[in-house]
Amino acid sequence: MSLRDTVRSQQPQVRADLADLVAIESVSADPGRRDQVQRSAEAVAALLTGAGCPDVRITTADGMPAVIGRYPAPAGRPTVCLYAHHDVQPEGDPRTWTTEPFRATEQGDRLHGRGAADDKGGFAVHLAALRAFDGQPPVGVTVFVEGEEEIGSPSLERLLAAERDALTADVFVIADSVNWDVGTPAFTTSLRGLADCVVTVSTLDHAIHSGSFGGPVPDALTTLCRLLATLHDEAGDVAVDGLAVAEPPALDYPEDRLRAEAGLLDGVDWIGTGSLVERLWCKPAIAVIALSTTPVDRASNTLIPSAQAKISLRVAPGDDAVAALGHLERHLQEHAPWGAHVSVDRGDTGQPSLIPFEGPYADAAQGAFREAWTTDAVFVGQGGSIPMVAAFREAFPSATVLVTAVGDPDSRPHGANESLHLGDFERACLAEALMLERFAEVGSDDLTPGYR
Repeated sequence: MSLRDTVRSQQPQVRADLADLVAIESVSADPGRRDQVQRSAEAVAALLTGAGCPDVRITTADGMPAVIGRYPAPAGRPTVCLYAHHDVQPEGDPRTWTTEPFRATEQGDRLHGRGAADDKGGFAVHLAALRAFDGQPPVGVTVFVEGEEEIGSPSLERLLAAERDALTADVFVIADSVNWDVGTPAFTTSLRGLADCVVTVSTLDHAIHSGSFGGPVPDALTTLCRLLATLHDEAGDVAVDGLAVAEPPALDYPEDRLRAEAGLLDGVDWIGTGSLVERLWCKPAIAVIALSTTPVDRASNTLIPSAQAKISLRVAPGDDAVAALGHLERHLQEHAPWGAHVSVDRGDTGQPSLIPFEGPYADAAQGAFREAWTTDAVFVGQGGSIPMVAAFREAFPSATVLVTAVGDPDSRPHGANESLHLGDFERACLAEALMLERFAEVGSDDLTPGYR
């Protein structure tokens, strides 16, 4: 049986196993569901053991449980580390879902459920590729399935240090990005980084009557709004000095496609300048993602003494996330309206990445994808952040890093109605199995022409 036929014949079981994983509410951001994250790790470990992995264990570095499974490399063959994460985002308001968030549901050609695409689907691709070789892959394989990616991987650096020997590999395949479109695969070659902070604006030492004092006395919420407005210029570009901008790729992102994918309402304009791919992938972006102030249903005619906002900064490839957060903090301090008191509490950072696609393993991967998808892969950037890419490149600088995907632009990761295209899922499984097969040839005498 050909590798393609083997992968296809195993799809029903792989989908069933993915459905079982989706049913586990492994929300790492919810302390009340830590037991579910542990349960998810145990389920991943059991699936790897069932796939013939001889060395499987659950490990932590004072963080959420991660799973490491290792198949030894045959003599003279490279080792490949397959990465995914088993934790998921909170489901949000279940009423915004058309299916139950934690029940995998097929609708047409898509499988819906939290984690179906991000990133339990990524692990399922790894599982399918390993099963295609009946537990004896042609290369050494380390499977690394993290349990805290959705909260910024806070213990990843400690885990990489503690497990360095176990995770050392010639190639890292990180299945946690997004393909260009349904039917068109992508390799991600740039990622924005991430930084966040909470800014507190204070104008009074206590709340006061708006009628008695309104006019000369500024309230904190209006002052905060004016401060937040300084983060962008009139065109909508980020107005914080010192932030870097990367060189954009020569790739067109159709406006009508982005409008549909984002759900932009009729009449709402784009913000910023430059091409859409430049704004999405290569320039910094700032969003206010939360406010702490008096809720509307408890409002009175009172001048509010203090208000807070959480600010999310996407950092351009080539920049440094820690330095970028410093520029943002300085901007907030220097642009305080009316002499308001401003304090900034720094949050987490994740470094951006420029990921070279070069060398024999990259060539082999490109050929494998072409065979599986019957079309060439597109090289894309991503506006989102995958902090472990930078962490892997720093920890293992001589390795090839390949960032692949199982999701597509309609997968809606992090939002309601997350889903996976089942046809693309099968193609991704085949592509990874073919990659492992071709990686085994790299450096050997029988290397296929064109893959050296």
